[in-house]
Amino acid sequence: MSQPILSPLAIPSAGAGVVAMPKGAATVVPLKRQGPAAGDRIGRIARSLAENLLPPLVTLLVLLAIWEVLCSGPASSLPPPSQVVTDTWELIAHPFYVNGGNDVGLGWQIWASLQRVAMGYSIAVVVGISLGVLVGQSQLAMKGLDPIFQILRTVPPLAWLPLSLAAFQDGQPSAIFVIFITAVWPIIINTAVGVRNIPQDYRNVAKVLRLNGFEFFAKVMIPAAAPYIFTGLRIGVGLSWLAIVAAEMLIGGVGIGFFIWDAWNSSLISDIILALVYVGIVGFVLDRCVAAIGKAVTRGTSA
Repeated sequence: MSQPILSPLAIPSAGAGVVAMPKGAATVVPLKRQGPAAGDRIGRIARSLAENLLPPLVTLLVLLAIWEVLCSGPASSLPPPSQVVTDTWELIAHPFYVNGGNDVGLGWQIWASLQRVAMGYSIAVVVGISLGVLVGQSQLAMKGLDPIFQILRTVPPLAWLPLSLAAFQDGQPSAIFVIFITAVWPIIINTAVGVRNIPQDYRNVAKVLRLNGFEFFAKVMIPAAAPYIFTGLRIGVGLSWLAIVAAEMLIGGVGIGFFIWDAWNSSLISDIILALVYVGIVGFVLDRCVAAIGKAVTRGTSA
């Protein structure tokens, strides 16, 4: 009988009693995670900027071109954008000059208006949220106050100015009151809607945890109603900026509204157009600031 042929791998080494392993065994090479290349990140950023900035820039250029064509003729009563820049270049280049009295640059005019808006809007925020919580939480308060609020909010802002001038006998507090009475209504209404829409489950949990009134207000009511509140705050800040420009046209003094009215009396149409551009930019920035605060507080759930 023939003997079985043994494989070299099965031959035991001398005195060891173990199987010999073949030479040249493979080694394990750890794989490195490849992150996105710098060029890819720059490309994504460039595409995002192009998607967000190009459409409004192209639209703006088209509108400026149409404006330039329509207003370049001798019969036009409005200056084209090229003439506006030429006529107002000193105001653009030196926004913070001071020549004494009310003759100051547009930067100071806007700053004076922003101070009035800050005071009136801050009062409206405190009063509006407080009354909104009261109306939203109490059925009796809603029945008593909501019809009055609905009537008063339809009164035009400037209609309050003569009454405020008669009450305060001064333009500064009168303008602040007009801002307050303009901004407070959307804050009240949106806060009340937010409080009324708090899910019943949240209220039940608060009862189970035996939260007191302050704890329920701070931990349940305000976080749940925050998206509605910040919607009202955004509307309110826009209305505040609209109201101060109109009010300053009548009360005089330093302010962007008075600057526009004074430019009209002096037939400086280019100055009026420049001031309107600044008014629009400042209003947009105010809205974006309130929206950014709302997204941070509500973690992106506000409008």
